[in-house]
Amino acid sequence: MIAHPLDRPIWSMLTGRQAHLAEGDGRALRIDRGYGVFGVAADTGAAAQAALAALVPDEGEIWIVEGERWPVPDGTREVKRAVLAQMVAEGPPPVPRDGEPPILALGEADASEMAALADHARPGPWGPKTHRYGPFFGIREEGRLLAMAGQRILVPGMAEVSGVATWADCRGRGLARTLIGHVMRQMVARGETPFLHSYADNAGAIGLYESLGFRIRREVHVLAIAK
Repeated sequence: MIAHPLDRPIWSMLTGRQAHLAEGDGRALRIDRGYGVFGVAADTGAAAQAALAALVPDEGEIWIVEGERWPVPDGTREVKRAVLAQMVAEGPPPVPRDGEPPILALGEADASEMAALADHARPGPWGPKTHRYGPFFGIREEGRLLAMAGQRILVPGMAEVSGVATWADCRGRGLARTLIGHVMRQMVARGETPFLHSYADNAGAIGLYESLGFRIRREVHVLAIAK
């Protein structure tokens, strides 16, 4: 039994609000490959682990995100492991600051620019449909997309801030802060609590998120596997 939907975020995602994006069955699931690389097994038993291994593409990876360290399924190999800080917003979202640049909604017409920015900034796994997860927002200057942020994982009553990315030559201007605050306000207006994940050793990012009202809930573990 899951004590909290964020203890197993991918399982909560693909068996709940975003089940329409899932491939697989009750033993193991993976997200539509256009959206990303996340996968999950029902448990660590042999049948579920074998079903998860069968969902690993011949070329590519599956990323497993769990509250506890996960074993490598038979027939696959470990590509990498990492520890994430799972953070949940407490209190009201930040109010806009004076002088913030205009924030624009992003959509299909912006997909190629969003993909290029994601490839540059590496905000997390990005596929050809990732921009369709939900509302994404950006800041432009003289037509150029400088930064973006949006959402990804949805669980009951909660939404994940994700895809936060800024071109290197545009950093230090508070663009990420502006966009995260906007995304948080959108989520709260819908009655959802914002949450996010950061690499646990990224002190700079965690400090930014804490200044926006996020607090560390727990550590979670990432395991990337391949054939």
